[in-house]
This record gives sequence, C-alpha cells and structure tokens, in this order.
Amino acid sequence: MAKILVVDDEADLELLVKQKFRRKIRENIYEFVFAQNGEEALERIKEHPDLDVILSDINMPVMDGLTLLSRLPEANPMVKAVVVSAYGDMQNIRTAMNRGAFDFVCKPVDFEDLDLTMEKTIVHVRQLQETMKAIKENNILKMYVDENVLNFMNHKEFEGTLMKNELIDATVMFIDVCGFTAITEQVPANTVVTLLNGLFDTIVKEILAQGGHVDKFMGDAVMAVFRGEYHLDKAIDVALVVREHLKNMAAINLGDVSYNPAVSIGINSGEMVSGNIGSSSLKRLDYTVIGDTVNLSQRLQSAAKAGQIIITEEVYHKAKESFKCEKIGEVTLKNKSKPVTIYQVLE
Repeated sequence: MAKILVVDDEADLELLVKQKFRRKIRENIYEFVFAQNGEEALERIKEHPDLDVILSDINMPVMDGLTLLSRLPEANPMVKAVVVSAYGDMQNIRTAMNRGAFDFVCKPVDFEDLDLTMEKTIVHVRQLQETMKAIKENNILKMYVDENVLNFMNHKEFEGTLMKNELIDATVMFIDVCGFTAITEQVPANTVVTLLNGLFDTIVKEILAQGGHVDKFMGDAVMAVFRGEYHLDKAIDVALVVREHLKNMAAINLGDVSYNPAVSIGINSGEMVSGNIGSSSLKRLDYTVIGDTVNLSQRLQSAAKAGQIIITEEVYHKAKESFKCEKIGEVTLKNKSKPVTIYQVLE
C-alpha cells in the first residue's frame, strides 16, 4: 500500500480525493493523509514516517508549497513530491522542479492523469527504497563478514573454492577483557554492551593496524589471527599496545560500580588448518582456523592474569631477540597430558 499526503488549502479537495480514489482506498492500494498548508504537512510527515508521495499545492497560507519543498530533504529524504497547481503558475512550477519536485499536475485536476502520475512516482519511490535497503544490508553484511571474504565472494571461483582448506603457519591471539562478567550482574544490559563494544573497538583498531584478522568475538574475548611475514612479532606488538591502552585508561564509573579495564592475553604460533568450518545443512560456515596451536593459545589466555601476555617456551625462543620476557614456570592446561612451561611478555 502506498501512503500519500495531500497538501492543499481547498476545503473540498479532501472529499473529492476520497471519492475519486474510493476503490483504491477500499482495496488498500492507496492510503491518504491530508494537510491544509506546508507547516501542517511537516507535522504529518513526522507522524507518518512511511509516507511515499506528497501531492502539494503551491499557493497556501502559513507555509507555501515552495517552502515545503525546501524542507522535505530534512524532513524525509525518501518521499517524493508532485506539485498540483494552476497552469499559469509555470514560473512557480519551474522553481518547484528546481527544488526537487518529481513531477507536476495542472489544475483543474484530471484525476486519471493524477492517478498515472502517482503510479509513476510510487514506482520511483519503491526503487529508491529498495536501493536504500540494499545499501543498509550491505553495510550490515560488512559488520558481520570480514572484508577479505567479501572480496573473495566477488570472484568467479567463489563457489568452486568455498570448501577449500589449507595448512598455514600463523599466530593466534586470544584477548579477554578481564572482570567483565562480574559487572554484567550489576549494570543495565545496554550499558554493558556499549562499554564492551567500545573496548573491542580499541582492541580491533590495533589488530587491523598490524594487518591482523579478527576471527571472531567470543563473549568478552577477541580471537585474532596474524599471517604473512613477522606474524608473531605483529601479534605481540598488538598485545603490548592494547595492554598499555587499557592500563592508561581512566576508571569507568557505572553508577555505584567502578570498573578498571584490563586484558589477559594468550599467544601461540605455528601450523594450523584454515578453512570453512560449520554446517552446510544449516548454511552456516565460519572461515576460521583450528588445530592444537589454536586450542593452546586459548588455554594460555585462560592461564593469564589481568595484564599478562602469556606465551609457550617454544614461542619464547622465537620472540626472545625482539621482546623482553620472563619465565613463569610450568602450568597444567586443559587437555594437555604434560605440564606446559609458560613465559610472560614484559616489553
């Protein structure tokens, strides 16, 4: 159904419109809203954000049709206006067209011509709405899908290589926002989500700055993957910068609760499987990495205290020339039959 706002100071026009379009009104093809001048029309636009078309006279008291046209982009940029005015108002009609009027109909109104004009205008508005919907959906898709995957989807080989998997050498980092679960029980949900998203933004900016890929968000933790040259160094650089950012961040006051942001980080490097993991029947796949290297990285994060960046002894030997580290000792990690020697990165 199309919703149409008729703006005219002629008292009998409302009755005339309802009579001429009674069948389409009855069949829910058209719904009409009425206003007697431009100022009243702006109020109707606020009340009916789903308006499609405005039929407006030019000469009206309080606010004329030309002024109304100039206000439409701000009031509702999607609605399109058709000017209904006397043939002698050609100069005004030209001004109206320059101010964005989609079309015009001359008085006395030929309602058959008006109907055709409205149909044409509605088709145009629907096209605009579909375009805007596609843009919004595309922007939402970008929020949920990695840019590399979107670019990959544009290639002709997309369908044939969707299930292709590979063994890669990379670094995986898990960053957990410490102490966050505790405040969720004391702070409103919207406040919690807004705060967590803000902290994630700080973390993600540093990951992207070093060429890392945000694999997924897991509750109040971020999983990131670094590939290519010096992937281990890049991951540790990110961890150090993120830790410093949050360390220098002032305490966040949430009503009676004061929260000091901190992170615990686990980093591991080595071979892992990269591919589309999930359920084809559910049509839900994650382009991610799996394997013992990944699992151990998460276990290291679990063993880390607030402010700690934890690595294995093997990773320490790869990183010791570039970073100052300190041995912590042996720890027992889940699903590991033997204790694992761990180090923390200091600077």
